[in-house]
Amino acid sequence: MNGEANPDSVRSNIGVLDRLIGHSDAISRIRSLARQVAGTKISVLITGESGTGKDVVAHLIHDLSPRRDHEFVPVNCGAIPEGLFESEVFGHERGSFTGADKQRKGYFERADKGTLFLDEVGEMPLQMQVKVLRALESGEYFRVGGNRPLHANVRVIAATNRNLQQEVQRGHFREDLFFRLKAVAMEIPPLRDRTEDIPPLVERFAHEFARENGINKPRFLPDAMKALEAHEWKGNVRELKLFIGTLLTLENEGPIDGYTVRSHLGGPSLSPTNLPVLAPLQRETLDNELILQLLLDMRREMQDIKGMLARVLLMPHALPEHINYSEEGDDYRPTLDEIEKEQIRQALIEKGGNRRKAAKMLGIGERTLYRKIKEYNL
Repeated sequence: MNGEANPDSVRSNIGVLDRLIGHSDAISRIRSLARQVAGTKISVLITGESGTGKDVVAHLIHDLSPRRDHEFVPVNCGAIPEGLFESEVFGHERGSFTGADKQRKGYFERADKGTLFLDEVGEMPLQMQVKVLRALESGEYFRVGGNRPLHANVRVIAATNRNLQQEVQRGHFREDLFFRLKAVAMEIPPLRDRTEDIPPLVERFAHEFARENGINKPRFLPDAMKALEAHEWKGNVRELKLFIGTLLTLENEGPIDGYTVRSHLGGPSLSPTNLPVLAPLQRETLDNELILQLLLDMRREMQDIKGMLARVLLMPHALPEHINYSEEGDDYRPTLDEIEKEQIRQALIEKGGNRRKAAKMLGIGERTLYRKIKEYNL
């Protein structure tokens, strides 16, 4: 090849780099650094808040590397019970403990010739850190219950949302392991500090969700993008992706404007920081989280509506005034839908069409009010 790059390889690398979405200087620097370190075996430590996409960057480095044809093995150090950590990471021999009815390969063995991604490495049990360090330094380790040394040629990428330097000072993380992992450090800023990345992320997530669910991708109007850019996104890119999925599920007619976005953002945060998330976040996990979020939204709306109707039914003026009850007969009773519709109509009139004030007056969320307005064609 006379030192010339393979055109197919160059095109392939460009496609891989496109997976890291964004136009900000920070994302451009991360792309460049990922390309620089990919061809080496040097350890990389990726830091950033939860949901910023540390797993995406780790996978990007692997896919750009000569190890791309071997396994990328993710290990969520915070999701493994402390008593099972050694067995999960290094494997175990048959009969080494109760329930070990067969030999099991650990993550190190699976990652041989590939990449081992230690996600949330700051959660690794302290007593395990020295064994992991020894395996990284020598490439040698033992299965639980084994006496024959095994060897693995692995490239290690670690990620954390903690300040590991502070964890070292507090005695929660070994200094020697910290220095071994941070040969190259990459920090991903939170989404609120790189709002120029939000439009391309929204377009990509909306396109993917529409394709996967067989729906038309709606157009986001400029004021909708401004509303999305103004939101804090405490759950970062992960929260934004879940929100776009929810939005496209509930709003699938016509373009999406700023009011629609704000009405959905007005409820409780969709941040999944309290949900059990394994790395990498697979499509099945995202689907489950979206279903859970929709169920929680439905429960909140039912509670809002029940509360409003309970208050309404105790009021003497609760019956819809526009119905002539004498014509309907003595036994006529308005339906709950009629009562609910009339109360919403009266609240909107009293508050001059201001939906936020009307929702507050009725004691329900803006999102619930918005959906009821559409349902009753008010």
